[in-house]
Amino acid sequence: MTKSTFEIDGRNIHLEHLDKILFPEDRISKDDLVDYYKRISATMLPHLHDRSLTMQRFADGIQEGGFYQKEAPDYFPDWIHRVSIRVEEEGGAEQDQITCENAATLVYLANQACITPHIWLSRADKIDFPDKLIFDLDPPDHDFAPVRQAAKHLRDLLDSLDLQSFVMTTGSRGLHVVAPLDRTLNFDSVRDFAHRVAELLARRHPDQLTVAQRKQKRGERLLLDYLRNAYGQNRITPYALRPLPGAPVATPIEWPELDDPDLDSQSYNVKNIFRRLGQKENPWKGMMNHVFSLARAQEKLEKEAR
Repeated sequence: MTKSTFEIDGRNIHLEHLDKILFPEDRISKDDLVDYYKRISATMLPHLHDRSLTMQRFADGIQEGGFYQKEAPDYFPDWIHRVSIRVEEEGGAEQDQITCENAATLVYLANQACITPHIWLSRADKIDFPDKLIFDLDPPDHDFAPVRQAAKHLRDLLDSLDLQSFVMTTGSRGLHVVAPLDRTLNFDSVRDFAHRVAELLARRHPDQLTVAQRKQKRGERLLLDYLRNAYGQNRITPYALRPLPGAPVATPIEWPELDDPDLDSQSYNVKNIFRRLGQKENPWKGMMNHVFSLARAQEKLEKEAR
């Protein structure tokens, strides 16, 4: 069993079981996981700031299955920031959850075998009002081309509503299309807006797209999944690792990159992400400089739907 003490952000973090293999096919150890999150922290932390976090942990590696953990464990050190969150599935009871505000926390979570941190669409200081609108696009089969096309259709519609959108490979199967919001509307209003956008787009492209949640009703059409726009729902954190062979990384990309026929959701991984970041600035940097009011977008959507 390997042990080490690592100093970061003025904190001494005691690392254990560093030789534990977490990705068996790729021989990626916990030591590698810690090193990845230490190196990616400066790029990743702005996306994590002030957001309640759900940990996806794999103590025995991804081949054994893992678990999701929302509540902050009692043994986590006091210097890890906590926020009190209303948990609706538990009758509105308050629960302490963590936010990741520094590299030390990110390294500590990696030592807890948290391979993938998931975050809220709202910030803790205004928890009921999301600052992101999100659509989750997964292919109906293994063909990524429909996902690229659906994302472009969605971008064009959001552009017509004066909502600037951003795109990210999820590292799993598909793409996320995200638009920054000014936090004036609550989750119910944002989800209703997202639903109407998805319905309009599905009507315009009925052979390609659908909002039908049941698989048997979709056929070979791609689902425009808008349901993440709800209180308590999570999204994958940009630059988080996914617990899949190859250790793919959820990666923000520029819109023109969708024209690359070789692009898929797992194009970027732990082995090539730093080369990409060395060659291309984070496309989501400065995203929140482009926030827009959904109130105005709703008026434009009503005109588009006529």
